[in-house]
Amino acid sequence: MTTALITGATAGIGRSFARRLAAEGHDLVLVARTTERLTELAGILRERHGIEVEVLTADLAAEADRRRVAERLRDEAEPVDLLVNNAGFTQPEGFLAQDADQLRAQLDVNVTAVLELSHAALNSMLPRNRGAVINVSSVAGFFPGRGSTYTADKSWVTMFTEGLAQTTANSAVRVLVLCPGFTRTEFHDRAGIDMGGIPGPLYLDADRVVNDCLRDLREGRVLSVPSLPYKVITTLAGLLPRALVRRLATRVNARDN
Repeated sequence: MTTALITGATAGIGRSFARRLAAEGHDLVLVARTTERLTELAGILRERHGIEVEVLTADLAAEADRRRVAERLRDEAEPVDLLVNNAGFTQPEGFLAQDADQLRAQLDVNVTAVLELSHAALNSMLPRNRGAVINVSSVAGFFPGRGSTYTADKSWVTMFTEGLAQTTANSAVRVLVLCPGFTRTEFHDRAGIDMGGIPGPLYLDADRVVNDCLRDLREGRVLSVPSLPYKVITTLAGLLPRALVRRLATRVNARDN
């Protein structure tokens, strides 16, 4: 029996990871800010799949809470075999409309937590020569936009994870970055972002995103981009001149400040 720790586990892609991994028989450590939602999900998964589920309430914008999650990842008595760094958020306002505390909180959840928890997990996994880390990024990280904060965060996550994969290449520990496109979750509603202009065919199902990701992990891939349209979009982003990529992103994000 293996154990997976999932951040941002109560909604969206994180919840889909929890359901899928529980169905496969993994014990879980679920991390999120809301104890009530964590407890509810844990109860459902225990009853449905007969697994052990640990609840860890934490706000990853807070240093002390990040430290507690990192300590759980370093616990050799109850080792974690899979880390899913899924927690993340964005703001509806542009860069200049936010104060420094808002920007720092977003950076800490989207970037600092990924760095610190990956560090804790890999320092535990590599001596055992077993385990995997999935960092959830976004197709948005291939393009500038949204005030340069969220997309910059996700660009960092993608590059960081690809670098980690080189560090673990000579071991049995696997590292993968998941880059989904628009996915039907609570993410945009929570951020107060109107997504009415996005064509329906570009939306992905969270369960499908998780299925594709876990398949890519098993096959030893480092980058997982679910669905053909987004594979094409991310490939073009790497081939087109950056000036053209910026112009295209400006059109898409014309509503941003």
